[in-house]
Amino acid sequence: MIIVHVSFHVKEEMINAFKEATLKNAENSVMESGIARFDILQQEADPSWFLAVEIFRNREAMSAHKETAHYKEWLNTAVPMLAEPRTRIIYSNQFPDDAGW
Repeated sequence: MIIVHVSFHVKEEMINAFKEATLKNAENSVMESGIARFDILQQEADPSWFLAVEIFRNREAMSAHKETAHYKEWLNTAVPMLAEPRTRIIYSNQFPDDAGW
């Protein structure tokens, strides 16, 4: 399993539009066979900050996700709404073992 945390700082006036586009992408992403989870979180203290927790079954699934129409639509729609570039950290699964997903 490959776990990716992506942080987004959204322009305040774009929060609702960003959320709409991002939730649409997430709803489509969880239908991909290579994705185990695709969580979208919004910070309570500062609602302009979001976190995506993406869990891919393998690196091939992570690459395939970037080729989907819904991801490309999200990229074109949501990235211009960001107040600064998104950050991404990739983790490898330690527990539970991959069979637990």
